[in-house]
Amino acid sequence: MFTSQNFLRMLFALSIGVCGSIIFIYLGLPLPWLLGAIFASSIAIRFENLPILSPKPFSIPARILIGLTIGSAFTPEILQYIDVYFYSLLLVIPFTILTILCGMYYYYRFQGFDKKTAYLSSMPGGVIEMVIIGEEIKANISKITLVQSSRLFFIVVSLPFVIQYIFKVDISGNKLITQPITSINIPEFLALVFIGVAGGVIAKKIKLSAAFLIGPMIASIAVHSTGVITTTVPDEFLKFVQVVFGTIIGFTFRGVRMKTIISTLIGTFGHFIILALISSIFISIAYFSFGFPIISTILAFSPGGQAELNLIAILVGANVPYITLHHIVRLFIVMNIAPIFARRLRD
Repeated sequence: MFTSQNFLRMLFALSIGVCGSIIFIYLGLPLPWLLGAIFASSIAIRFENLPILSPKPFSIPARILIGLTIGSAFTPEILQYIDVYFYSLLLVIPFTILTILCGMYYYYRFQGFDKKTAYLSSMPGGVIEMVIIGEEIKANISKITLVQSSRLFFIVVSLPFVIQYIFKVDISGNKLITQPITSINIPEFLALVFIGVAGGVIAKKIKLSAAFLIGPMIASIAVHSTGVITTTVPDEFLKFVQVVFGTIIGFTFRGVRMKTIISTLIGTFGHFIILALISSIFISIAYFSFGFPIISTILAFSPGGQAELNLIAILVGANVPYITLHHIVRLFIVMNIAPIFARRLRD
C-alpha cells in the first residue's frame, strides 16, 4: 500500500543510495550513481531495523525517462543508417536461442532445477515477465526471481568495470550525461514528458512488453526523428534514474537468508560465465564482420535487462539506436517463444 509513511521509507532508501553514489564518486569508481546505489542499498537491507522500503513505485517514471532518452538518440541523421544494422540484428536470433539452450541445460543438469524452472531461469529477459509466466505454468517462482536477479546483478556490476578498466573508457566521477536542467527548453521538456506518459499508457493498454519503456521510447523516436522536439531529458533526472534502479537492484535480496543468497550467486555465476563466453563469440563476429564500435557491440550482445543496459549505453556515450534495436529484437524473441515452449515442458 502506498502511504505517506511508505513514501518516506522509500525516500530514505534512495538517500542511502545517493550516499553510496557519493562514495563511489570520491573513490573514482565507474558509473558511481548506479553502482554506488547498488552497493549501499545491498548493505542497508541486511539491517532489518532500518525504516527503508524498495522504491519500486519510482520504477515506472524512471523507465519513462529512459525510454524518452533512448528515443532522443534516433535523430534524422542516425535513421539513415538503420539498414546497416540489419545483418548484425540477424545474429541476435542464434545468440538468444543458444543462451537459452545452454542456460537451461546448466540449471537442469548441474543445479537440479526442474525443466520449467530451468527454462525460465535461462531466459535473457525481464525478471517480472519470467515470474508471470512461471506462475502460470507452476514453476518455482522464488528460484526464477533469485536467479534472474543475480544474473542482472552480475551483468550490471561487471560491465562498467570492463568498459573502464579493459577498454579504458573513463566513466568515473560526476560527469554530465546530457544537458543540465538550466540549459534545456522547459516547456518542450514538459511536452516530451506528456508524450512519454501517453506512450506508456497506450503501450500498457495494448499489452506491449516493457510498456513504460518501449511506449515512451517509440513516442520519443517519433518526435525526435522528425525534428519536432530536440530537447532531451536533463542530466539531473538521469542521475536520479540511476539511483532508483541501483537501489531497486540492491533490494532484490531483501528478506532472503545470506546462505541462500551466496548459494544462488555461486550457482548463477556459472551461468554468467557461460553467457560471457557466448556473448564474446557473437561480439567478435559482429565486431570483425561489420566493424561496429566495440563498446556498442558489447552492450548490444549483453543479455541483461533492457532498461539497465540501455541506461549504461546512454552513460558511456555508445551507439544507443544500434544497442536498443538489438535488445528489442532479443526481447521480442524471448517474450514470444518463452510462453509457447514453457507450457510444453514435462519433467
